[in-house]
Amino acid sequence: MPNSQFPIPDYQITMVSSINRFSDIQNHWAKIFIDGLVERAVISGFPDRTFRPNTNLTRAQFAAIVSKAFPVPDKRPYIPFTDVPASHWAAAAIQTAFKRGFISGYPNNLFKPENRITRAEALVALVSGIFPANTAPPTNLILSNIYQDSTEIPNYAKKAIALATQSEIVVNYPSLNLLNPAGNATRADVTAWVYQALVYLKRAPQIYSQYIIVLSKVPRPKVSVSHQREFRGVWITSVWNIDWPFSDKLTAEQEKTEMLRILDRLEEMNFNAIILQVRAAGDALYASELEPWSAWLTGTPGKPPQPYYDPLTFVVAESHKRNIEVHAWFNPYRAKVSSAKTPPNVRPHLSVTNPECVYPWGDDLWMDPGISLVQDKTYNVILDVVKRYDIDGVHFDDYFYPYPIADQEFPDSKIYNSYVSRGGQMSLGDWRRENVNKLVKRLGEGIRATKPNVKFGISPFGIYRPGQPPQSRGLDAYEALYADSKKWLESGWVDYLNPQLYWRIDQTAQSYPVLLQWWLENNPKNRHIYVGNNLGRLDGNKWTVDEINKQIEITRNSKENLALGNVFFSMKAFSENRQQIYDNFKSTTYIQPALVPAMPWQKGTPPSVPTGVEVKKVGNSNVLQWRNTADPNIRSWTLYQKNGDNWKLINVLNADTFQVAIGTGIYALCAVSIMAVESVGVFIEI
Repeated sequence: MPNSQFPIPDYQITMVSSINRFSDIQNHWAKIFIDGLVERAVISGFPDRTFRPNTNLTRAQFAAIVSKAFPVPDKRPYIPFTDVPASHWAAAAIQTAFKRGFISGYPNNLFKPENRITRAEALVALVSGIFPANTAPPTNLILSNIYQDSTEIPNYAKKAIALATQSEIVVNYPSLNLLNPAGNATRADVTAWVYQALVYLKRAPQIYSQYIIVLSKVPRPKVSVSHQREFRGVWITSVWNIDWPFSDKLTAEQEKTEMLRILDRLEEMNFNAIILQVRAAGDALYASELEPWSAWLTGTPGKPPQPYYDPLTFVVAESHKRNIEVHAWFNPYRAKVSSAKTPPNVRPHLSVTNPECVYPWGDDLWMDPGISLVQDKTYNVILDVVKRYDIDGVHFDDYFYPYPIADQEFPDSKIYNSYVSRGGQMSLGDWRRENVNKLVKRLGEGIRATKPNVKFGISPFGIYRPGQPPQSRGLDAYEALYADSKKWLESGWVDYLNPQLYWRIDQTAQSYPVLLQWWLENNPKNRHIYVGNNLGRLDGNKWTVDEINKQIEITRNSKENLALGNVFFSMKAFSENRQQIYDNFKSTTYIQPALVPAMPWQKGTPPSVPTGVEVKKVGNSNVLQWRNTADPNIRSWTLYQKNGDNWKLINVLNADTFQVAIGTGIYALCAVSIMAVESVGVFIEI
């Protein structure tokens, strides 16, 4: 920028010394600037050895400072002001400042010397005096990207303040992002700005202050943004190859391809969670030393995929790329499904190593929940996965003690009688429930102690007990499955409960909204409720996509009571686009992205705000870029766009993304932690 009107003095650049001239500036933010101007005889203090840095300046006082600071040629003739008589103490300074272009008057030939000068007025005056007329900022600076209060800058001042900002004349205390243009300028403010103007003109040495606006270093303004969070999950079932893998005869590459197809479809529908069955019956859909490879992968128990890969590692990595959580789904006690139709179990399956712990139950095999070895096995298997894999949650469905078979009693009398012989007082039913409760409590504590960000959720049968609520009828999960899910909520052992409300809205004895309300009313620890919805019955008659959407709407209308999402059984309906449900969800139901709800009791901390945020022109596109922080706490980024007075979430980007093309508008970029806690947004205007 031109500055030829100022001769460059021949002097050695040195740091401004700090001299104890004034009693009231020793710890003041502007001390170094004040010392610099005092040394140059531009400004002075008061007889009592004070500087009074926080005192507001009048227009006359400002004129006195700039007339001394900038000995430049006149730009215009003086027109006397009617309110500045020759006898006024600042008459000469006002005349000089006016002729040099630093300050102007008001209509009717008034100067108003005793009026306080605003911060915007002072900066405009400085720019008007030291820059030639019509000097444009070197780049198109958008003031809102620097100053949170840019809307308060008067239109007449915007160009000058942009020029002052880019020239590093502006010094803002205490916040770089708050200009306070309508506020009164203090002696400290003007001293700092005048000194920085001299630096720009190469008439004073550079000094360091954290309050100088340096565009490359100044953080962008921050803004609070949010959206309606919603858990959007789907069960992906491995048993019987229902969802994935869809056959036990696929190659490893075919399995991967099918999973990518599933995840891409879920991403297109803006889902944010999968519940992947990794242990259907004492087996493993992942590499484990504790249990054998699942036969649902290869058709042969204990046989790994060929060529080798770890399915859970693969699914977690690919899901996280798409901002989809992975909740590992374990069946805690089932040991085998359909013994007559499936190959026999192999080591180290519990039914082989400890057959005394496993009983036939119908065509299945079932582990005895009352045996400590069984509880330990399940606990250790799950904690092993929590430790070794980057999963987001641990999930149980509704299988605890098995579903009843007519005229059969679960064969655990020997274990129960042993408990009684040792002095146990509980009834058989209470003892069975306590066996389940002990595992649930132990797992909740163990997961939190191992990885606090891993959630623990259970999907119980949708009716706790018949008659609760009064009109409900159906299986008594409390007595038949020995699942005291109400206790799990009341005790806070789980992070979320996912009751399977697999009935229509109009079914009086199992009404979806009535049952949902009951679960919400029995949640004193304020855990999250995500409703389980059944897509297996979609037939276009009584079960339609419209019924599912109405159920989702009922859930959403109860969000204030912590009904915070839905989980759908199962992926197969979306893969087949049954009754066009995929099309409907993509275009309507989940048309906007959403983060999963954060869980306050996890005590997650907000991640660092995105840094190095800038917009570059690439061809005809605007590319928003930010810095790779390599922060392991960051799981994703959220991008909002302002529409009127509202902010709208338009994109969730994975942690490895550091640029995105955007159009003209106002945006905010946030970081999201692995606990789904969101930072404040970095403000961007294009």
